[in-house]
Amino acid sequence: MILLVSLAACASSATTETTLTSTTTTTTTAITTTLPTTTLPTTPTTATIPTPVTTASTVTTTTIATTPVGFTSVAATVTSADGEVCELCLWLATTPDQRARGLMSAISLGGADGMAFVYPVPHTGSFWMRNTLMRLSIAFFAGDGTHLGEFDMEPCTSDPCLHYSTPTGFTIAIETTQGDLPQLGIGPGSVLDLTDLPCDPSADRTDGTG
Repeated sequence: MILLVSLAACASSATTETTLTSTTTTTTTAITTTLPTTTLPTTPTTATIPTPVTTASTVTTTTIATTPVGFTSVAATVTSADGEVCELCLWLATTPDQRARGLMSAISLGGADGMAFVYPVPHTGSFWMRNTLMRLSIAFFAGDGTHLGEFDMEPCTSDPCLHYSTPTGFTIAIETTQGDLPQLGIGPGSVLDLTDLPCDPSADRTDGTG
């Protein structure tokens, strides 16, 4: 995920020799003449079998990570529009390199509820899904935790990849498995509180909440 900021698979040859013997006998009443046996030379027949040819092929592979690599995880809470509080554990992407890599090549969230992309000042730009294998949903929050918008994004493994425009002035974006935002309490009217407290993504959580 790169964020583009405008301020995401012998027969052996058989040689057969055939000897053809031809005997001719001429018989008369008075004289018997026996002609000598003549052996006719036979040219061996050789079957030519094509030799198999192995052609080398070049295979392009993509490095796949079971879970996001190189990120710490922090606790967060989301208060939904109806007042329900959900406790989350999120991978944290705060540096330009981390935000550029995001969930690229990952096939699982590794037990976390999602990934938080955090910016020091409000931003407006676009996300794309280049080399991202998972179908994702993303939600955007202002500095005070106010929900600004959300949408779904589809995997893209070859250019050109679609660019998804963000809402104006977001400071935190939360990515999760596509369709999981509601079960994390995220939606219109929700408020996010991202803490600096560590959390364990492998801890048992019910319905994506702590």
